[in-house]
Amino acid sequence: MTLTGGQLQQTARDTAGALGDVSRGRPFTPHFEVWKVRGKVFLIVTEDDPDQQIITVKVDPHEGDALRRDHDSITRGHYLDKQHWISIGPGPRRHYTTCRGVGAGLLRSRLGPAFGAAFVSGQPLSLFGVDDSSRPLADRMRPRTLADVVGQDHLLEEDAPLGRMVGAHRLVSMILWGPPGCGKTTIARLLAEDTNLAFEPLSATFSGVADLRKVFQTAKRRREVGQGTLLFVDEIHRFNRAQQDSFLPYVEDGTIVLVGATTENPSFELNGALLSRCQVFVLKRLDEVALSTLINRAEDIVGAPLPLDEIARQALIAMADGDGRYLLNMIEQVQHLAEPVDSASLAAAVQKRAPLYDKSQEGHYNLISALHKSMRGSDPDAALYWLARMLDGGEDPLFIARRITRFATEDIGMADPNAIQQALAAWDIYERLGSPEGELAIAQAVLYLATAPKSIGVYRGFNKATAAAKRTGSLMPPAHILNAPTRLMKDLGYGKGYQYDPDTDTGFSGADYFPHGMTRQTFYEPTANGYERSITERLKLWAQQRDANPSTSTANNSITPETD
Repeated sequence: MTLTGGQLQQTARDTAGALGDVSRGRPFTPHFEVWKVRGKVFLIVTEDDPDQQIITVKVDPHEGDALRRDHDSITRGHYLDKQHWISIGPGPRRHYTTCRGVGAGLLRSRLGPAFGAAFVSGQPLSLFGVDDSSRPLADRMRPRTLADVVGQDHLLEEDAPLGRMVGAHRLVSMILWGPPGCGKTTIARLLAEDTNLAFEPLSATFSGVADLRKVFQTAKRRREVGQGTLLFVDEIHRFNRAQQDSFLPYVEDGTIVLVGATTENPSFELNGALLSRCQVFVLKRLDEVALSTLINRAEDIVGAPLPLDEIARQALIAMADGDGRYLLNMIEQVQHLAEPVDSASLAAAVQKRAPLYDKSQEGHYNLISALHKSMRGSDPDAALYWLARMLDGGEDPLFIARRITRFATEDIGMADPNAIQQALAAWDIYERLGSPEGELAIAQAVLYLATAPKSIGVYRGFNKATAAAKRTGSLMPPAHILNAPTRLMKDLGYGKGYQYDPDTDTGFSGADYFPHGMTRQTFYEPTANGYERSITERLKLWAQQRDANPSTSTANNSITPETD
């Protein structure tokens, strides 16, 4: 429910009568201002006499007659809640706030009535309350309720995880993992408000153990009087292991409800003990619908449509790349542009958001995995896309060259023996030419590998041979394939009976080259893909020749291969 102007007028009259004693018997001529902040309405009552002190009264929007009338709290100031303090100071129709609490900047020094029009017309107040254009648009549009948050319905709807917690009025410690500008900080603050927890924000970038100790001690004192504490730690992944461990006893005994925000994968950045005490919720990057909603709300706030045609509007959404905060910052840049603005003019007026990519963190491994799997799946278009994403994000092209060389041996192998040459050539060309010319060679190699026949016959065969080598110890090679550079070695039978395969009629002798004490095993099993099709036929022929001339075999059956 929102109080209308008429209701506020009546509240103002009632307040003036109730506070008559503040004037110390003098005629009391009040002046009224109305502010709506975070869903709560504040009635600012001042006297026309510029030397008189301000009087501030809090009006609950759901109970318009519930006024704070305590004389001391009014003349000295009063709390919005246990975190946000409105101080009352002298001056002509002014009010001030201290810098205490996350809401401290919401009420600023002002002159004159804030909502005189609302009193006259009796219309409901705006959804976002007083619009202070000196504040960034992203701050002016910060959601006041969880219902105002866009793009995270999978967590915030009534039957979603966080929605159920709020409905039950019981939060658990959690990690909010998501990209920048998706609403992590706002959600944490609103969770505290909706569950009546004191909100303690910290940034891991600027805070240390000493700051944490202060918060923990304050939370203990609150708990003694029945007040819970939600400790919000932004960029929690920046805390080291010891700092993360300091949370454990206080999370364990319920002194604090920890809400950590991170853009990095918690599995890599947070220790296991802390993760076991927290639920991890994944926030999504804002989609086109959510970003369009933010644009519509921004137009309501600024009071005019953006000077963009439909194509430019879509381009603005694309340039935000899922970051709501960045979108609102761009809107501030374009709202005063001359009409009309097309997509070309928009690109010249605002800067595209830098790609979300960190060469040493999860984004780095996610994108190289996407490139690798796209090539493995023989999708050249997707492979080119992920290559371009990595290069656009600032990835070292030589890292990509090394990875595609590995791909050529691991996923193509003998299906196309030329693949490894293509990868090495791209690597060499880039080292000679550098960027951007050398990047084209890498792109060519990526396309060659993506369209080449695939086989892991080499990879699988080598793994089997490695396992057999570890299993069979130090068996000696058979004597017939050993060199005999000395008479003694010849006398011992080294090289005796060796057949020089290229000098045979078929170029194949069929000799057994496995060590004595080990049966023949098959490690390499070529596929029917690419060049391996002809290899398969050749191996079948040689196997038949070997079976037809068993006298060439020197195998000993004392060691047999393990079965899988």
